[in-house]
Amino acid sequence: QVQLVESGGGLVQAGGSLRLSCAASGRTFTTYTMGWFRQAPGKEREFVGYISWNGISWNGITTYYADSVKGRFTISRDNAKNTVYLQMNSLKPEDTAVYYCAADTGPLTTLSRNYDYWGQGTQVTVSS
Repeated sequence: QVQLVESGGGLVQAGGSLRLSCAASGRTFTTYTMGWFRQAPGKEREFVGYISWNGISWNGITTYYADSVKGRFTISRDNAKNTVYLQMNSLKPEDTAVYYCAADTGPLTTLSRNYDYWGQGTQVTVSS
């Protein structure tokens, strides 16, 4: 069992930055792929990015991002602190959403239905 708690959301102006944190409980944190998703009002939850377990992937790729955030967002993890981060730079109003972190025990995936554990979400609002 893994429990995830996100923090770091808030209100920021367009062009600004925020760093979200996701603290995980559970001794096997290092073996999970950690993903970030977001959901804007009236829209489906969408994939933001993931980072593979232990920083070492099965195919040499440790992080992967949606095209909409590539080059602006960066995911990192600190296994010693059981925490994964989402650094968001050059934020745009269309980045406004509730952001969720999730943990997956299976192969790398961008599909939300494949993630086993979810946090409660944190609101990010970007003003124009």
